[in-house]
Amino acid sequence: MPDGPPGTAAGGVAGEETAGLLTGHGSGRVRREWAPRWPVDVGATLSPHRRGHHDPAFRVERDGTVWRGSYTPEGPGTLRIRARGDVVVADAWGPGAAWLLDGLPDLLGASDEPEGFEARHEIVRRQALLRPGLRIGRTNRVFEALVPAVMEQKVLAQEAWRAWGYLVRRFGTPAPGAPAALRLRVPPPPAVWARIPSWEWHRSGLEAVRARTIIGAARVAARLEEDPAERRLRSLPGVGVWTAAEVRQRAAGDPDAVSVGDYNLPGVVGWALAGRKVDDDGMLELLAPYAGHRYRVTRLLESSGARPPRRGPRLPVRDYRGF
Repeated sequence: MPDGPPGTAAGGVAGEETAGLLTGHGSGRVRREWAPRWPVDVGATLSPHRRGHHDPAFRVERDGTVWRGSYTPEGPGTLRIRARGDVVVADAWGPGAAWLLDGLPDLLGASDEPEGFEARHEIVRRQALLRPGLRIGRTNRVFEALVPAVMEQKVLAQEAWRAWGYLVRRFGTPAPGAPAALRLRVPPPPAVWARIPSWEWHRSGLEAVRARTIIGAARVAARLEEDPAERRLRSLPGVGVWTAAEVRQRAAGDPDAVSVGDYNLPGVVGWALAGRKVDDDGMLELLAPYAGHRYRVTRLLESSGARPPRRGPRLPVRDYRGF
């Protein structure tokens, strides 16, 4: 953690106020209290990092408190985030605690720059007014975002979340400092992902193609952390435009990264902005006036609940474990 005067958290970002960094709670806990000068909706801002309601690395308590397990450059860490009025109170445990607290403002959107955003449709304007605290945050953990994104390629979310949950519980570690009842886990580091045997991938329900993509990315994870540019991500075998966008949204906080190739997103955008279903090209045409903020707009539209009507049966959840 950068040096600073006693009782303050150093490393503040322009446009923010930061309160005490506290240590010595008898349980290895450190705390940071951060008072941003803009509204922050903790739950909405962090929701993209949750992989289903049973994500072992992400828990939400009834009062809205968010728990995350993360493997940081300093090792495993646990982060608990709570909103207390205008102040965000974050506690962290484990070797990665200081790193997680140092990144708290980024995680909650301090580096986001929504000032240049201009709503050009009534539904976008309305959602922006209804959700002033929805920010585009970033984790600064590229491989951590890449693994579940690869799992979600071309399958129903439930299939991907089942695989993610199995493998994180099987090869992750208990999140330091988290209550046992939460069963919170820290996802394994790249070296562990690279060594997962083929039969465990199969038991997770993940087929060989996506497993190979994750293993290949694990072997170059250090280089990905140094340069999360789209071109670098798409140079990996098995990583295309959709996966690269999903990673950049979460790891780099890219407000313009559009998930081209998504099964549902063109329908949401087309229905909300034009009253009809569109394909990827049509979606990009509708989003063109929002260049620089296209991901922000899709987040707002998804939060509106606008969806085209369903006209067929739901796709079945496949299970590769029986193949």
